[in-house]
Amino acid sequence: MKTRGARFLVLAVVVFAAAALLMWFGQGEEALSASEQPPVEFPRRLRAQEKTRAQARRTWVSPTQPDAGPQGATDPLLAALPRGKGKTAVVLEANALRHSPIGELLLECLYRDGGKQLQQLKERTGIDPLTDLDRLAITDEGLVLSGNFGQAKTDELLGQHGRSSYGDSARIYEPPAERALADGGVGRGGGPTLATWRNQMIVVGRDRNGVRDVIDRVEGRGPQEPPVLGETATYGEVYGVIATRTLANVLPPEQRELAEQLVRAAGAVELHVDARGDVAVVADVKGEDAQAVSDLGKSLGGALSLARMRAQSQGQEDLAKLLDFARVRPDGEAFRMEVALPLDVLKERLAFCREPVPEAAAGDGGGERL
Repeated sequence: MKTRGARFLVLAVVVFAAAALLMWFGQGEEALSASEQPPVEFPRRLRAQEKTRAQARRTWVSPTQPDAGPQGATDPLLAALPRGKGKTAVVLEANALRHSPIGELLLECLYRDGGKQLQQLKERTGIDPLTDLDRLAITDEGLVLSGNFGQAKTDELLGQHGRSSYGDSARIYEPPAERALADGGVGRGGGPTLATWRNQMIVVGRDRNGVRDVIDRVEGRGPQEPPVLGETATYGEVYGVIATRTLANVLPPEQRELAEQLVRAAGAVELHVDARGDVAVVADVKGEDAQAVSDLGKSLGGALSLARMRAQSQGQEDLAKLLDFARVRPDGEAFRMEVALPLDVLKERLAFCREPVPEAAAGDGGGERL
């Protein structure tokens, strides 16, 4: 779906990933006074409306446990997530983000062409990402989308020749073994495998086995370990668990020692983002070795001090301002990192979205890429 509708979601991921990366500079010895603290509500626990939301999503009783009744119902998306330690799963509350201040800013970018590409996406796929998509989960294995996909044109888009039923309520679409080339030749097939489940979820994975594993977890087959993300951790507009090895891989080469220290101290980091106003990001780092976790916090503190001073000396005022909002709060065998991205700064960065698309770009259907 190489359309602006899809890029809306991608850009949302990028914005929040950038915020998360800022956190890995830690905090130095300097601290802002109470009067300078950003007036931001950081996500730290389930709020009342999020508890109600979580309960309403317990809609699925596995056929393998027919006597479980309503009390044994689960949230299909959470059940679909990977199991075990060292896994990554980040969930974007797409519907909530769409109605948040940052979502409204991104929509201005989306509608620079008058909504033409969004309309094309709806006509081609039968899915309106602004109304039909509820959540998007990004995992090591691929993507899981939840929402209302009853009008999705999956057979039309993917072809029925690669379709097969699986489990109780799934259909799997595999890419063809061969594909026609523009010059008339025949090339090898390939690409992701896709599955639909009860018109409520779309699963995108690297291969058939990976997609089947996801469906098996939803329908109660296979290992019975709890999902990497539990219901009590579903607060914020973005939330999840990120393996430290994944985070270490995105740190620059000059931070390789810090990356190795991160992997040694903790297996994963729990992330929560509140986007109801200024974007507030919280990451909880826990480990079995209290000393290793404490040392990591101190290393992050030194890195932040250095990064802040470098930004100030190089005249990078925006970056220096964002680093000023970073916090590291130690707590025994854990510490919490907090970052605030003021909405005013984000508005300034996305100001170009209020400008009309150049006529030449609008004419070829391209427009400015997000």
